[in-house]
Amino acid sequence: MKQEDVQNLINEIRPSLMADGGDIELVEVSEDGIVKVRLKGACTGCPMSQITLKQGVEAYLKRKMPEIVSVEAV
Repeated sequence: MKQEDVQNLINEIRPSLMADGGDIELVEVSEDGIVKVRLKGACTGCPMSQITLKQGVEAYLKRKMPEIVSVEAV
């Protein structure tokens, strides 16, 4: 799993987050399938950000790249 491939997927979902004033930044892709991201903008401190992260971002990335185990915010 290459960081570039994960970044391309994140770029596909960024417009949805940006439409609500938020943003997402890829921080790290580990060899064990953990993707670390930083939520920015309106996502910072939003009570719905964990739901967005798990049910939105993580679900999308896992569907596109099944080798991803989880997505975590840092």
